[in-house]
Amino acid sequence: MKLLQVPTANLEERIKEEMEENPALEQGNEEGEDLHNEEIKDEFDSSEEEDFELDGSEDEYDNLDLSEYVSDSDDDIADYRMRDDNYPDAEEKKSNPVRLETSFYELLLQQLGMLKLEAKQQVIAEQIVGSIDDDGYLRRETSAIVNDLAFRQNIETTDQEVEELIRLIQQFEPAGIGARDLQECLLIQIKFKLKQSDAEDIRIAHTILDRYFEEFTKKHYEKIQRSMGISDDQLKEAMQQILRLNPKPGGNMGEVNKAETYIVPDFFITNNAGVLELTLNSRNAPDLRISEGYRDMLRDYERGSKKDKRQKEAVLFIKQKIDSAKWFIDAIKQRQNTLLHTMNAIMNHQRNFFLTGDETELRPMILKDIAEKTGLDISTVSRVANSKFVQTEFGTYRLKFFFSESLSTESGEEVSTREVKKILSDLIEAEEKKKPLSDELLTELLQQKGYNIARRTVAKYREQLNIPVARLRKQL
Repeated sequence: MKLLQVPTANLEERIKEEMEENPALEQGNEEGEDLHNEEIKDEFDSSEEEDFELDGSEDEYDNLDLSEYVSDSDDDIADYRMRDDNYPDAEEKKSNPVRLETSFYELLLQQLGMLKLEAKQQVIAEQIVGSIDDDGYLRRETSAIVNDLAFRQNIETTDQEVEELIRLIQQFEPAGIGARDLQECLLIQIKFKLKQSDAEDIRIAHTILDRYFEEFTKKHYEKIQRSMGISDDQLKEAMQQILRLNPKPGGNMGEVNKAETYIVPDFFITNNAGVLELTLNSRNAPDLRISEGYRDMLRDYERGSKKDKRQKEAVLFIKQKIDSAKWFIDAIKQRQNTLLHTMNAIMNHQRNFFLTGDETELRPMILKDIAEKTGLDISTVSRVANSKFVQTEFGTYRLKFFFSESLSTESGEEVSTREVKKILSDLIEAEEKKKPLSDELLTELLQQKGYNIARRTVAKYREQLNIPVARLRKQL
């Protein structure tokens, strides 16, 4: 179950960890493997194979049967590797160029080095910079920073001294760095603009962010206009200035975790003249086998005439490691079979979507449906659906995307809620932005299209799509 949840991108790392813990497990190459296996079978094949449970007694040592451990019959990996011929590059060992970048934290430290600070101030400023998150915000309280410096670095300081250094850091680039909340972040950026230009729209934008921030976030534009006595055009120009500001000044700077940025698909589905073909990413099929060095140790023991207790204890240790390696190889095999079995059932159920890429072609499908088709437990299907991706000619999707509840139409036909969400999204996208559609109007439009749906259900789907209410979608 744990191996099943491991994404393809992290599988190699998991295998590497297992190989470091168990020297009996190794990655082999295919060339000459079959010939090597054949030679060993001829020399060490045994017709009688029994699995002994050893308790450490002398009788058990004397009856130690190693025939199944010196034979490679259980180590034939070729029948399950299922290499993907369509993507041969994944198996080629190439030296990829690595882009050199300055991280967001390093960029701030570089600017910090340009300030003329005393030794104590330098340490405090570095503590502040280290407390800034990836979005560029300083979400740690000033008093907490003071306490951190006192307890961890034995530096006594005050809130006022820390605040003065925070204001210095807030002058760093990109503008908006070191803010405690969104309002402060936007105000820092608009003040930067005011230093460069004293234009009316920038001054109005500064006033809105400074005095009417709550009304601005709730889009109560009429209230802002009445309070400030400005025209529609003045408000529109000021809003344009605000919308150009960056709410996450640190979000596009430096390097991020590549594992979180790039998706490595677990499956590939291709349309070959109307026939869907499913292949597993070749990185899911590592060439694992039992170490020949460990097998040689057992062969030497079996051939030797003098066998003392220390040698027998070493053989038992080797047997344990080989058992563990065989178990891991079997677990990898089972992982592959489960992935392919589950994805094949999903592909057949959603065949129309994989042929057309049209979300309205998605059929209702729940975990239970796939569990019944595959004979797997619902929890197993859930693990696959939540952590795996499939690449199609229409894009790369998480398997969870294909699961949805059903909804009845006027004709009694069951359709996927994903289809309804797509239509809802299209309606909102096509609406007049000055007069966005309310949930009531959206409900009526969907009912006109034949979908029996309540207003509260429309509101629920809209929230799941991360679409705000009509008032917050309004544009000037």
